[in-house]
Amino acid sequence: MKLEVREVGKGFGERSILRDINLVVHEHEFICILGHSGCGKSTLLNMIAGYLHPDTGSISVDGEAVKGPSKSRGMVFQDHALFPWMTVLDNIAFGPEVQKAGKAQARQTAREFLELVGLEAYADSYPAELSGGMKQRVGIARALAGQPEILLMDEPFGALDVLTRETMRVELQKICAKLKPTILFVTHSISEAVSLADRVVVMKHGEISDIFEVGLTHPRSFHSPGFGKMMSRIERILMDEEPQELLQMKVGSS
Repeated sequence: MKLEVREVGKGFGERSILRDINLVVHEHEFICILGHSGCGKSTLLNMIAGYLHPDTGSISVDGEAVKGPSKSRGMVFQDHALFPWMTVLDNIAFGPEVQKAGKAQARQTAREFLELVGLEAYADSYPAELSGGMKQRVGIARALAGQPEILLMDEPFGALDVLTRETMRVELQKICAKLKPTILFVTHSISEAVSLADRVVVMKHGEISDIFEVGLTHPRSFHSPGFGKMMSRIERILMDEEPQELLQMKVGSS
């Protein structure tokens, strides 16, 4: 699997959001897209998902143009977007059922992914009965149950408190170690990007400013050799604007 974004531009009305975006993502890569609010990172993710279309340039997966949403590209949103009237198990089984897996097979698949995120005891619960972190785990399980080639995550931990957010990072790293999905992950947090990514794509003013190969062994933390140095390199790219927001990014705020 290879995702290619070539010379992509996007605007809304007279406002230019993205300009000349070029990015190639290979199978099993974990890519974090990092930048200040309004830099266009979520717009880029939504175009890769097929929810928006580029004004210029092209987006393709294995040479096939992205023309709309597809089961090959699963999406995890910041607000988890679970169906409140469905149980946890039924929420996760929804994708496989839509893909004609059959109800019994869909529910078996849902149970497997529910176990993967450690929530098998909550199969019959409803979203309103879960904590924020648990809802996001269900959202990740639901996206993975559709067996997408690419998992797209738009600030999935942004609404969580600091401790829950750190727990979710660890959980996601465990999932990646087991399933080795291809992930594009949008974040405001430099530490989060360095913790998770193989490469960090830094965006500014609607353009890709730089791409960093992280090159650190998992699991990673602030105490890992080279972690602070990598954060500092990325900080320098962002330092010339919005210093207060940069401070928030450094501590993992959203």
